[in-house]
This record gives sequence, C-alpha cells and structure tokens, in this order.
Amino acid sequence: KALREEGIKSILVNPNVATIQTSRRIADKVYLEPLTVPTLIDILKMERPDGIMLGFGGQTALNLGVKLYRTGIFDELDIKVLGTPVKGIEITEDRGLFKNRMLEIGVSVPPSKPVYSVGEALAAAEEIGYPVIVRVAYTLGGGGSGVAYTPEELRRIVMTALPQSIGHQVLIEKYLKHWKEIEYEVMRDRKNNCITICALENFDPLGIHTGDSIVVAPTQTLTNREYQILRSAAIKVVRGVWVIGECNIQFGLDPRSEDYVAIEVNARLSRSSALASKATGYPLAYISAKLALGYTLPELLNKVTGVTTACFEPALDYVVVKIPRWDFDKFEGPIDRTLGSQMKSVGEVMSIARSFEEAFQKAARMLDIGLEGIVCNDLDIPLNVVEEELRNPTDRRFYLLPLAMRYGLSIEKIYSMTGIDPWFLYKIKSMIEMEDKLRSMDPQDPTLPEVLKEAKRIGFSDRQIAKCLGLTEDEVRRLRLRYNIRPRAKIVDTMAAEWESQTNYCYMTYGDTEDDVKVKEGKKIIVLGAGCIRIGSSVEFDYCTMHTAWSLKEEGIDEVIVINNNPETVSTDFDMTDKLYFEELSLERVLDIWEYESADAVIVSVGGQTPNTLAKPLAERGVKILGTDAKYIDMAEDRRKFSSLLEKLNIPQPEWIYASSVDAVKSFAKSVGYPILIRPSYVLSGAAMRVVFNDSDVEEYLRLATKVSREHPVVVSKFIYNAKELEVDGVS
Repeated sequence: KALREEGIKSILVNPNVATIQTSRRIADKVYLEPLTVPTLIDILKMERPDGIMLGFGGQTALNLGVKLYRTGIFDELDIKVLGTPVKGIEITEDRGLFKNRMLEIGVSVPPSKPVYSVGEALAAAEEIGYPVIVRVAYTLGGGGSGVAYTPEELRRIVMTALPQSIGHQVLIEKYLKHWKEIEYEVMRDRKNNCITICALENFDPLGIHTGDSIVVAPTQTLTNREYQILRSAAIKVVRGVWVIGECNIQFGLDPRSEDYVAIEVNARLSRSSALASKATGYPLAYISAKLALGYTLPELLNKVTGVTTACFEPALDYVVVKIPRWDFDKFEGPIDRTLGSQMKSVGEVMSIARSFEEAFQKAARMLDIGLEGIVCNDLDIPLNVVEEELRNPTDRRFYLLPLAMRYGLSIEKIYSMTGIDPWFLYKIKSMIEMEDKLRSMDPQDPTLPEVLKEAKRIGFSDRQIAKCLGLTEDEVRRLRLRYNIRPRAKIVDTMAAEWESQTNYCYMTYGDTEDDVKVKEGKKIIVLGAGCIRIGSSVEFDYCTMHTAWSLKEEGIDEVIVINNNPETVSTDFDMTDKLYFEELSLERVLDIWEYESADAVIVSVGGQTPNTLAKPLAERGVKILGTDAKYIDMAEDRRKFSSLLEKLNIPQPEWIYASSVDAVKSFAKSVGYPILIRPSYVLSGAAMRVVFNDSDVEEYLRLATKVSREHPVVVSKFIYNAKELEVDGVS
C-alpha cells in the first residue's frame, strides 16, 4: 500500500498460500517460492530490484537478509537495503555486539557473556552467578533459550541452543527474577527524529517471553519518572543502533528502585509491533515503509486524524489488554505447560475498554477457551496445584489467581510467588468482590440497577451476571436494557480525542456515557472475523474475511462492518473496511453492535468455527444471516442432526449413536467392536475428537468431549481402519 502510493512496484516472496499477503490484490508480483538463500538469489538476479526491505517479514526475513548481504549479492546487483542498515541488524541480533554497543552509548544491560561452547557457558555462569538465562542469537520466539538454576540445567539448555544460532553463539545472562518487563515501540527516520509510539507493560515479570505474557497498554504501574527514564533510554538505543523505521525495545525494571536494563532490541516489525499498532491506531508498518523510502516523520500525515503529522506521539484514553492463546489441550499425554523464555503460544487476542478490569475480562472471553471472564469460572482445582502453577507459571495462571484468593492466599503472598504487581492483583480482587455481591442479590432488589452498571463497567458479561443471579442470559439482557444500561460505541483516534478521528476504528465499553461512532444510513452488512489464531484456525480466515468485505463493496453495499479481535491480522487494519469493531465475537456483543448500527444482516460463514457457532442463536433473536440458513448450518454442525440427515438421504456412514450415557457408549462399542470415534459438535479442527480402543478410556474421553461441546450433542461412531479420506468443495 505504502509503495503503490509512490508509484513503486513491489515483489513479494512468500510461500504461504493462506495469507492475504499473497493475494494478487496486495503486491504487484508474488513468488510462492521457498524462503532460502539460493532461491532468493535466483529471484534477485531475475528481477533486478532497486531495493530490498528486510524488516517486514519477521525473524525469517531478517536472518535471510543478513545471509544474503554476506554473500555479496546486494553489492553485485546494486540493490539498496531500505530501512535499518545491515550493520544495525547485526548489532541487535548478535548478543555480544548488542551488549558492547549498549555499554558504549550508556545504557545498562544485565551482567552477561557471549559464549560458543558448553564449557564456556559453564565458566560464564560461575562468574556471573546462578540463576542465569540463556539467550540465543538470530532466533524467533526465544527459540532455544531458558533459565538455568544449576550447571546440569545449563548444560542441557546450551547443548540445545547452540545449533539454533546462526553464529553458534548464545549469551549467558544474569536472571533478574521478578523485575518488571516494559516494552517500547519507537520510530526513527533518517534525520534522527524519534518518537515513542507505545509503552507496553507486561502483566508477568521478566522470565516469561513477551509472546507468552499478558500485556497492558498504556503502562499502569509505572511512575511518570520511571516512564520518562525508560522512554529516554529507548530513544538513545534506537539512535545508537541506527534504526530507520520501527523498533521494539524490551527493558527490565527493578520494582524496588529505578534501576533498569535493556534486554533486547528487535530492529523489525514484530508481534509486539502489530499489537502496538492496533492498540494506538498508529499504522506502524505503513509509516515504517515510508521512512524506509526516505521520508521523515514530519513529512508524513497521520491518516487517523488527517490533521497531525506522523511525528506526534499517540495518546490513549482507554486500556488495551493482550492475552496469548495456547493450545496445549490439543495434545494427548503429559504436556509441559510451564511458561518461560521460549514462546509457546500460537496466537493472541486484544481487547479495548475504559478500565483495566473490563479489558481483562473481555480478553479472557475472546480466547474462546470456555472462560466466562476472569471470575465466575467454577474451577475445581486443588490448592496445591494452584500454588504450584503460581510459582511455576503455566498458561492457566492468570485465571487461577482469583481461585488462589478464594483459597485465602493474600495479595502479598501471591506477589511473592508470582512477581505480578499488586496493583493488578487488587483489580482482580475487586472482580471477586463484585461476583460475591451479585451472588448475594435478589433480582428484585431496588439497588440492582446501580450494581449492574458497576458490574458492566468492570467487564462482567450478561452470562456472568446471569450465572450469579440465577437468571438466563436473555433475561439479564432484557433487564439491563429496561434500566437503559447499554455499552457505548467509542473510537480509537490516536490522540485521546484532542483531534477528531477520520476513521471508523471502534470498540464498545461501559466506561463512558456517550457514543462517538456515527451511524450512517444505507445498506449495512456485518462480517464476523475468526478471532485469535489457534491450531486449526489461522490466516486463511483473514483472507476470506477481507475478500468477502471487498466483494460486498463491489456489489454496492454502503457500509461493510467487520468485527474481530486479533491484532495480528489484516482484517483488523482500520483502513481495510468501512468500519471495524475490535470486539468480542460473542452473542451479547454482536447483538449490541447489530442493534446500534441497525445493520441489515450478518455474515458468519467466512470466519471459521467461532462465528459459525453464533449463527443459530443470532437467527433465533431476529438477526438475518446471509448465506447458508442458520438451521442448515446447525444441521451440518450438530453431529446428531447431520447423522440423521445422512440416514434420511440413504447416504452410507459408519454405525453411530448419540452419546446419552457412558453405559450406552460402552454397549454400542461392544456391539460394533472397538475402536470407536468420539465426535463432539460445533468444534474446530477435531477438538476433543478421539479414537477409543477400550472401555477404560470411554469415560475420560466422553468427559473431555462434553466439556468442549457443552450445549451440543456428542456422537459416537465406528472407527474405520485404513480408509482413504476425500474432500469435496462445492458452491451452491
């Protein structure tokens, strides 16, 4: 987009056919070829480009760029590296060079030493003192890294880490346990103008990879002095490594003093960059591309305000929370769920609200893992397990915190076990207190309207409130609408309303009393996105969502409205559709937006399983579903209805029964013979689907299937060995 505006033709090399990036609508020419040095050299010789951009394809592109530079092909073909120069990339990626450069420019780093063998690593750790963290050069997602408390642990980590580094180098660094982790996203142009786009506070302390950490923006627990100290250091770092464009800098901050250290720098667009861009509304990738072409920040316009230049630092009048999505439950057997310096998440969600509590609860629901929010989850986990997962964090730790408090653990105790700032813990405690208040109330209580307002302000959904009051979700919705308790539609404008926004980048919140989003007349269609990336649902649905939106515009639809909550996708770029709601893909929130916008219809079929599951409940509440009728979607998704349809149409299928009880399933298995296949309804990529070989496994697998498919039937069928699987795609 940025290149096309300048009349520059772009050539993209990416073998990922599922992403919108390789759509012919995006780049002028696309090579679906392997990302290897020999292949890229062949393409460069064939195309003879004037320049190459290395900072937009993540760690893979950066590593390939350095390797290509070292072959001399750029000099041979007179290809200019646009953006951050290779020497800057090498300094940020090589742990030894990075440490030396930081010390040269006066930025503190943890005590550390680059090493090239296990023996050197053991000697360095003895010198620095245990515990130490192993960091690997030129890797993605903290690959190969880890924390070692003993020489034996260090030996194991280093033996795995060294082969993963381009230069066979790792850094042995002092582990700063329970220090805060703060990230800054910074822009710099060729004339040394610098601005910070966003400061991101990690809910979890140092030691957990930022991709696996809950992240909050703006920072919530820093003093203004701490914020300014780190901001000044971030600008010094960016200038010191000659970044041109966008850069992510990670700091460790001692919670007991103002001491800080620079942990690492990503001289490229990263997952944190995408988050910062969506959190602020500042188009980081677009502006970075312009800076790589030689523009300066004051020369570029902020496309959100249409008035200010790109040299204005964004200001937020809302709170953003990111929670990673893990898919450990997809795997059988003992799984190591502990989180550390190697990233294990597969995706993430982002929520926007006017309070931390509201944003946190919204984000928990967006994960689509069965959570009602941060509270009201009816967890049955013993205290000893909870304490173990607080000390050694897992993907479940954030929603075990309320349970720990209910077991009687104090805020101080939890802080000592987790390193999570007490400010966040007290916010969670306030949610527990609201849950208790709601559970003790009578729906006829005259004070209920005020309590409902406060509950909604701190993120309680209608389902959560219904659970506490003993009502249905629909009854709570009718109740709050009777009291005129509605969410307000707000705009992300990058300038905290100092200038009027020129875009329709929206969210809904109960933390305000006025609407900012203008409702237009005309034909309006809502398109539901896929939510977070997970195993079985990735960027292919981003492709589908965007092509649907573009096709609707070609058919004369006045306004196409997308609802999605994944900061990593093109469909949540504010300028890709007429209106974007960065929101929950829930029945409650889709109804809120549908009613507010007076939309004509909703499309559920291009975002995968999550929106598909909403088809029937939306239709039952009067929402028009475009495409396949909701009752036929239900017939295909509901295993019992689908199997009954096949019988009615005389289409052969394996013998099957509805799993009404464990005994019925065992009796069925006895009659048809093991193995059998347990098949829950309305699930993504075979979640909880299991092949069962004996009676002893039936109960466990049925429990798992009914857990992921609580409101829909589970079917059991005879499993057929050695059968070929064929798929047919049809259009009607």
